[in-house]
Amino acid sequence: MQIKIQDGCVDLSGEPILKRINIEINTQSKIGVVGRNGCGKTTLLRLLAGELQLSRDDPEMKSIFTVSGKPVIGTLSQIAFKDNSVSLVDEIRSAYADIIRLRDEIERLRIKIDRSPADELIEEYSAKLDLFTNLGGYYFEKEYEAAIKRFGFSDADKIKPLSAFSGGQRTKIAFLKLILSKPDLLLLDEPTNHLDIEAVEWLEGYLASYKKAVVIVSHDRMFLDKTVNTVYEIERGKTYKYNGNYSAFVEQKKLLREKQAKEYEAQQKEIARLEELIERFRYKANKAAMAQSKIKALERMELVEPPEAYDLSAFRGAFEPDFQSVNDVLTVRELEIGYEKALSKVSFDIKRNQHVGILGGNGLGKSTLLKTLVGNVPPLSGSFIIGSNVKIGYFDQQMAQYTSNKTILADFLDEFPALTDFEARSALGAFLFSGEDVFKNVDVLSGGEKVRLALCKIFRHKPNFLILDEPTNHMDIIGKETLEDLLKNFNGTLLFVSHDRYFVKKIAHHIISFEGKEEVKWFEFGYGEYEEYQLKKQEVSAAGPLPSPAVKKQSKGTYTTPAKEKSKRERALKKAEERVSLLEERLDSLNSELQKEENLSDYVKLSELQNELNETEEALHNAMLEWEKAEAALAEISA
Repeated sequence: MQIKIQDGCVDLSGEPILKRINIEINTQSKIGVVGRNGCGKTTLLRLLAGELQLSRDDPEMKSIFTVSGKPVIGTLSQIAFKDNSVSLVDEIRSAYADIIRLRDEIERLRIKIDRSPADELIEEYSAKLDLFTNLGGYYFEKEYEAAIKRFGFSDADKIKPLSAFSGGQRTKIAFLKLILSKPDLLLLDEPTNHLDIEAVEWLEGYLASYKKAVVIVSHDRMFLDKTVNTVYEIERGKTYKYNGNYSAFVEQKKLLREKQAKEYEAQQKEIARLEELIERFRYKANKAAMAQSKIKALERMELVEPPEAYDLSAFRGAFEPDFQSVNDVLTVRELEIGYEKALSKVSFDIKRNQHVGILGGNGLGKSTLLKTLVGNVPPLSGSFIIGSNVKIGYFDQQMAQYTSNKTILADFLDEFPALTDFEARSALGAFLFSGEDVFKNVDVLSGGEKVRLALCKIFRHKPNFLILDEPTNHMDIIGKETLEDLLKNFNGTLLFVSHDRYFVKKIAHHIISFEGKEEVKWFEFGYGEYEEYQLKKQEVSAAGPLPSPAVKKQSKGTYTTPAKEKSKRERALKKAEERVSLLEERLDSLNSELQKEENLSDYVKLSELQNELNETEEALHNAMLEWEKAEAALAEISA
């Protein structure tokens, strides 16, 4: 498969959106598309999906769109539920219709071979079995079960009809079905929106090992770092290609523009020197020949284009707190947060000038904690103390929905009536509201513009303790990077919630991680320590449950009841089932590794994989025996 666009142009409603798009997508391309809001990223995805056509109005431009093969292209807009009475798990399983159909055919062939082992039947059986293996037939059930769990759906949810889910949950189900259906080209527009960290991390791993092509539009820089190996930036309607992930793109872009700027500056100096010589000697008879040679040199010179200015227009304006707080800014002890029932219990201390980021899954109370600290939600139990001389600036996600029929300038002056118009416009200008923009009505602003207005007001109050709830939502990458620079240099204390791990890594000195209702961890050394902890946790989980300690002899007078014994055997059975499941997943993974093209010609690697496969099969056999024993023991006491 190959899709190629050369000098592509797209107009919408007569307005040019994309002016010169050059992009090439091959069978296993992993491409990220970045750029400012409104630059045409989503338009490019719609063009690749066939929803838009190239413009042909400019006779000087030869826009070309070529497709080789017949690739299946997948987008979320193509996923529709035909029957809302179908259960979640059955809807997800429909993404594997070809594999399930092939499995049924293989079973029918097996039965026929048992009755009459004809050569042609055996040959057909072998071919279909190979195809089944290559399609992931031995592990597809594990794959979708893991995906459903990591996307936040419980075992009870799996059997619910689609009609029982909210709009947001149905979107997540449709998204899961899309990526698990494995189209030849997967087009993803902001795929991490509304996913918690656990789901995002699963998606990163899935896409990193995806054997087909992916094009991703995303503002999640860490997600791009972990999933793509090529970045196309759209700037002023043109595409610029960079090899590597997002971090590599940032570094390459900086170096290329610095190089171009130096070349342009050197050439401009040379042009000025030549023009000065020409002007000085062109009217002198004995120097006329020299002047003519310089004129020809100028005419032959291949001009270096000036580097396009960094498109870094974003809010700016450093600020300092009015005054410093005491050292103990916030003390939290056994604080239960929630509404009718507790979501989490937390204890921690925040000192002056510490920057603390909060991470964790959805529904554990991260935003509720901030609301509790600022007095918007009462605590269920426990306590917290805010130190003296602490001036709080609080940003809430709802500020992006702020409404007012006043102009930006009038709305701002309502909050700061002591300012002159000039001072107010200067403050707003630092956040990109300049010129006539200040006379726009607040109601017509986008979510990102409303966030900028809210932050402008907060910063103008000059707090020394910032409490921010998802401040980067609705922002493009440049906006996030500018806010990062602002907050890194903030001479005060910061507590914030964000799902943007790249942002957290840049800003947070320390991490509070909501691991579960009864488990909230403090990471003293920031995101690096947090990431290391998560990796170790995954390794322990993948290795299976630890061996049970030796059973101690019961002391005199101890006894067990039938109910206790049954509970004990149920736990043993559950552990045995989990062990079997983990080994089956490892076996499937090894079989998949054996089929990879890069391993087929590496005989050392094949030998290592085969040895590990043999050991895993033996371990699985022993685990199955243990599972059968545990099942029999439970059946015995239940009888």
